[in-house]
Formats: sequence, C-alpha cells, structure tokens
Amino acid sequence: MPPDRSSPPSESTSVIRPIERHVVLVAPDVHWNTGNIGRTCLGAGAFLHLIRPLGFSLEDRHLKRAGLDYWSKVKLAVWEDIDTFLEKMQPQPEEICLFSKTASQAFWNMPARARLYLIFGSETRGLPNDLRTRFPDGLYHIPISRSIRSLNLSTAVGIVLYESLRQKPPEHEWPPDH
Repeated sequence: MPPDRSSPPSESTSVIRPIERHVVLVAPDVHWNTGNIGRTCLGAGAFLHLIRPLGFSLEDRHLKRAGLDYWSKVKLAVWEDIDTFLEKMQPQPEEICLFSKTASQAFWNMPARARLYLIFGSETRGLPNDLRTRFPDGLYHIPISRSIRSLNLSTAVGIVLYESLRQKPPEHEWPPDH
C-alpha cells in the first residue's frame, strides 16, 4: 500500500540536511599548522580555504608531512584574496565567524547554523583589520589563561571547528560519512 501523502511527514521521514563547515586561513605563515588543519578538516568533513599570500609553498614536504597521506583528500581551495573568496562563496554575514584573541565574544557563543565560515588570521599578524571592521558582530575569541599569548593556530581551529559541529542545528546530520 502506498504511503498516505495527505498528512505531513513524520519526524522519521523528515529531511536531514548535511552540515557544512568552511575553515578559512587568511595568509597562513606556517606550513605544518596548515597541514595539521587540513587533516582536521578532512576528519570533520570541512572545507579548507587558503587566502594568499601563503608563507610557504603548497608543494612543501613539511606541509604534506603534517597532513600525512591525507593531504590529497583535503577539500582545498586557494584564493588570491579575501574579496574574491567572499564574492565567489557568498557567505551570509550571520554565517561568518572570525577568530581573534582580542574579540569580546567567546567562541561558544557562535551561531548554531548549518553552514558556517570559520575565519582565522595568520600566525604572526592575526586577522586583517578590514575584516574585523566588515564583520564586527562575527568576532569571537577562545578564552585562555594569562600564562600564554595565544594558542597554536591548528589547536585553535580544532577547538572551534568541533565546537561548531557540537552546536549544529538538530535537523542537520554529522558526521558526514557514516
């Protein structure tokens, strides 16, 4: 007997949409951080976007070593500049989360959205001021003790990426490949 189409779908038949995460590194300097971040992105099912200038070559053996044999599987895009990235990817302002140690909001206050762009600055310079100015409501920090200046970039990305997945909207699916 065919299903009754006159009634709304039950919870068990509702559509589950996949979660979408984009990690964006603006002018990263350190190859092994980027390699580790690529591996973390692959494990989380996230996309990795690198915004030039890069402080290393994508052919660097250290980058590939940090990414292990997973580097070729990373969903990677390299962009000439942040404006081209924003123009082509078209994230909504509420989908953009920028991370800086001087931001006033803690990272656990980021929005629980199906699609998020998690944007990090370089290891030595942080986020460009123009990005901070363009998206003032999307600035977050990871609280740390005063014993250190900052966390390692690959550690920060891992913390934020997995917290964003933990906070996902309930109607969305994760992990991506079960």
